[in-house]
Amino acid sequence: MVRLLLVDDDPLMRAGLRMMLGGAPDVEVVAEAADGGEVASLVREHSPDVVLMDIRMPTVDGLAATEALRARPGAPEVIVLTTFNTDEHVLRALRAGAAGFVLKDTAPREIVEAVRKVAAGEPVLSPAVTRQLIAQVADAGAGGRGARATARRRLASLGEREHEVALAIGEGRSNAQIAAGLHMSVPTVKTHVSRILGKLGLNNRVQIALLVHDAAFSPDR
Repeated sequence: MVRLLLVDDDPLMRAGLRMMLGGAPDVEVVAEAADGGEVASLVREHSPDVVLMDIRMPTVDGLAATEALRARPGAPEVIVLTTFNTDEHVLRALRAGAAGFVLKDTAPREIVEAVRKVAAGEPVLSPAVTRQLIAQVADAGAGGRGARATARRRLASLGEREHEVALAIGEGRSNAQIAAGLHMSVPTVKTHVSRILGKLGLNNRVQIALLVHDAAFSPDR
């Protein structure tokens, strides 16, 4: 059973999400919050596995709440609720450690599946989303030459196979796709991913992908 915390300032949105997610046999909505400022106390009280987090809230927005939550040891995973094409802050949420995002108009079954995937340790980052992230990093930049050099230096600290796996993650490939492309088993890929996260001090695969993008798509490229 996946324990879920809903965070959205719109009561109708929360009600719809609760109804949708509550119909899944393996998902339990354990609590709701109307603002990011309520998240920490509710996480302590209910110990959710996943937090479904809106970005735009009146007092403490979802970005600040995600950053504060993911900085704590043993924090639950966070999925950001967003309107991706108009919300320029998605990158900040992903860099803070969010495991992915879903659009507010996503089909109900896909939102439920996203919750399941994130609870199982598989961040929600499709190849289509990866391409949009690349475009955003390329357009907005990440600090210019210094940022690109820093990102490349961090990636250079990886072993050869780890580096190959990191680049594949940056392309939005799943563990199965990486295994097939690099001629290794899925458990071996998972081992490499764990080592990459540990060496680079990152939270999840999304942050690996963003680091790869920083290394390749800063403005001075």
